[in-house]
Amino acid sequence: MVEVEMKIRGLMMDPTANTPIVILKDVISDRMLPIWVGPYEANAIALEIEKSAPQRPMTHDLLRNLIAQIGATVDRIVVTDLVENTFFAVIEMTLDGKRVVLDARPSDAIALALRVDCPIFVNEEVINSSRNTIATSDIADDEDDVDEEDDDADADDDPFGEDDEAEWPDDFDDDVSSDYKM
Repeated sequence: MVEVEMKIRGLMMDPTANTPIVILKDVISDRMLPIWVGPYEANAIALEIEKSAPQRPMTHDLLRNLIAQIGATVDRIVVTDLVENTFFAVIEMTLDGKRVVLDARPSDAIALALRVDCPIFVNEEVINSSRNTIATSDIADDEDDVDEEDDDADADDDPFGEDDEAEWPDDFDDDVSSDYKM
């Protein structure tokens, strides 16, 4: 299983669904992966991105504190699967020299990763199967390929593999990534 290291590029709001989206960006390419998250998880991620400390520990702070208190370390998080538009993730830790893997929602795993400063990985198959993966060069290549293929290939008309109207910016601007405010 090939995994790709990614960083958080930003948070934004889906204008259609009015839902927060975490944008992950490949550390060695321009490829980006949007993951829709809940408002509470987006808030937890935004607080940590902004380095804004709440008066009392939030759930992800509590989890970080618990992990530290039992003597474990978080090694990394991995977005492992995408099934019926639902992403899955794991938190990989070390406790007493043993590897411990916990099932988690990607939003919770990302919020924890920010708090413990561990790397975020995504399974390559997840990136490839996500219809919303953003890759400017891939879109241009796919558009060239469509021109060369039969007109019967309806599935190839859209670079994301479907005919919805999802439009992503060619260049992901820092101003756009900061649209999600507390």
